Amino acid sequence: MYIDRRIIFLIIALMLFSSLMTLLSRENGLLSFVITIPGILIAITFHEFAHAFAADRLGDDTPRRQGRLNLNPFTHLDPFGTIMLVFAGFGWGKPVEINPRNFNRDISLSKAEAIVAAAGPIMNFIIAIIFEIISCAVIRFAPEFYLTRAGFVIVAVINSIVITNLGLGIFNLIPLPPLDGSKVLSGFLPYNAKNWMDSHSQIFEIIFIALWIVGILSLIISPIISWAYNGLTYLCASMFGLGIG
Repeated sequence: MYIDRRIIFLIIALMLFSSLMTLLSRENGLLSFVITIPGILIAITFHEFAHAFAADRLGDDTPRRQGRLNLNPFTHLDPFGTIMLVFAGFGWGKPVEINPRNFNRDISLSKAEAIVAAAGPIMNFIIAIIFEIISCAVIRFAPEFYLTRAGFVIVAVINSIVITNLGLGIFNLIPLPPLDGSKVLSGFLPYNAKNWMDSHSQIFEIIFIALWIVGILSLIISPIISWAYNGLTYLCASMFGLGIG
């Protein structure tokens, strides 16, 4: 079964146009757009760097040779995936290329691939936790600054960084190709199940795209992201004694 990718891109482009019109029609829509940019740059950059770093530590120098072991956003941004993340809420960076045959043999190749795949989402969760702590610290120790316009905008940017990183991390853990979750799952499957999954990867990709286009993925993922954000906010606020009920 094959679907022309040009048709898929056309459908996604129409979705993006609709999302852009909705954003610009909102009050303060442009400000909301600007506030999301730092979060997107940080989320994608650290996500892809984590993949490259994990592969390098496991013995594969491919990312190092391709210049991916850095925190320069322009090294890691995929134009289309970045636009999707801005306007659709879900997206991706430029994939980090690896050569599993270069991995050391301390663990199996499938486990090593799973570790590299998991490194990106794990990094996003770490970034989200760090910036949530910063947000709570600002509110707790600099309440006068927080109540100023500049303080409010800065905290809004920080909260956007938290939400974007949680969203990118959770989204990529969906166990469908081409997302990281499929590689993580594959690393723990029995040999025959792994081969079956690999041989049907194109079908799974089509299922993923279809679920995305019709909005089912959003219906599933959005509540999880909200739950994770609310839970993280509650824990951090409790830690700083902010008294959130």
